[in-house]
Amino acid sequence: MKLISSTELNKTPIFTVTLDRAVDPGGFEIKRAIVRHGGSAVMLPVDMRGRILLVRQYRLPARQYLWELPAGRVDPGETLLKAARRELAEETGYRAKQWRKIAEFYPSPGFLSEKMTIFLATDLTAGEPAPMEDERIETRWFTRRELGEWIRAGEIKDAKTMIGYYRYREFSRRKSNMD
Repeated sequence: MKLISSTELNKTPIFTVTLDRAVDPGGFEIKRAIVRHGGSAVMLPVDMRGRILLVRQYRLPARQYLWELPAGRVDPGETLLKAARRELAEETGYRAKQWRKIAEFYPSPGFLSEKMTIFLATDLTAGEPAPMEDERIETRWFTRRELGEWIRAGEIKDAKTMIGYYRYREFSRRKSNMD
């Protein structure tokens, strides 16, 4: 596919909407409105007891409070890891000494360019959170078993949290088989 045009329809501080047209060598054409987003860092903080830290906040598009892994956008000029470190501290107060990328995915590639990257964050130190003005964040530690039960019961509705949980579970199994 070759991009033949891209027209900006709207620009906000977080994303831009474009109308794009692409064509393949055979003449097949795709025309789509696309939400352009610079990407997000997602953190899966795990403490020494193996518990996973989630945040709960009101998500206006979903019209409800959701439990989810902490996450945030990558600012212009910022690396994924730098964004992950910043967002973890802002949302939870925790800082991690060990970081490992465990997944990257497109949450909705039909209209959204955002790529999410999940980092396992371990060797944690507690601190004071510093959420943004429009964030009211609650935190809670979940055991792996409890989080799995919440996912199976439909209590967790956030895709990045489900993906992070299953990737971490897979990572943990492989690691224990190597020991």
